[in-house]
Amino acid sequence: MEAADFLRMVCGRLVAGDPAINVALREIQVAANAGDAALGVKGIALPLTAHDGVRYVAHVLPLTSGARRVACLAYNAVAALFIRKAALEQDVFTLKSPIDYLAANPEQQLAQPPLSSWGAGGYAGVWLDESNDWIYRYLHKASERMIELARQHQDANGVTRRALNQASRELLLAQSSDWAFIIKTGTMVDYAVRRTREHLLRFTRLYDQLKDGSLDEAWLAGIESSDNLFPEIDYRVYRPA
Repeated sequence: MEAADFLRMVCGRLVAGDPAINVALREIQVAANAGDAALGVKGIALPLTAHDGVRYVAHVLPLTSGARRVACLAYNAVAALFIRKAALEQDVFTLKSPIDYLAANPEQQLAQPPLSSWGAGGYAGVWLDESNDWIYRYLHKASERMIELARQHQDANGVTRRALNQASRELLLAQSSDWAFIIKTGTMVDYAVRRTREHLLRFTRLYDQLKDGSLDEAWLAGIESSDNLFPEIDYRVYRPA
């Protein structure tokens, strides 16, 4: 700040040397004035570069909240600004991906995470009990069939590839844990059962058509439109290594 390099004070206002960063800084200051929730949406980190090329990161910490402002409590400062040198420019610590870290430090303590969930009791009882256990035999069979299709069609193209990708989508939709959860809790049970059955039936029809070589392209286009999640899905992820 004293050097008036990448940040300086102008008429009592904080100004960045980089025009684009300066605009972002203004937006963050406005967001901070509206409350820390708004600041969280805008982001609180800015990259800064000094005239000599040294890189820094600015972190903005909100000092106000929407609730305080609604209560009409006045604050002169809306945010605190912290500047630190980027890891790229110094040797105190470095940024590494998990893969890079493990490559540099191959000997690590191994741990086996226990089976647990956020469901009642902390285990899988919510998703597997007498009310919903009937679905898993069908899901397991569909999973085996999806692996079979991926093995048989190494690099499909055209309508066959579309059908294989859609089969992957239908399997994933059938496997959604929401259906078993809804069945267990007793809320909208008919809907959850219908969704499970619909996706399994669509998967099975695709499987049969792929096996017989008799794809119904018009029907395929219809379910591609209705069940269109994961547009970049690649059925080959089911192919055994």
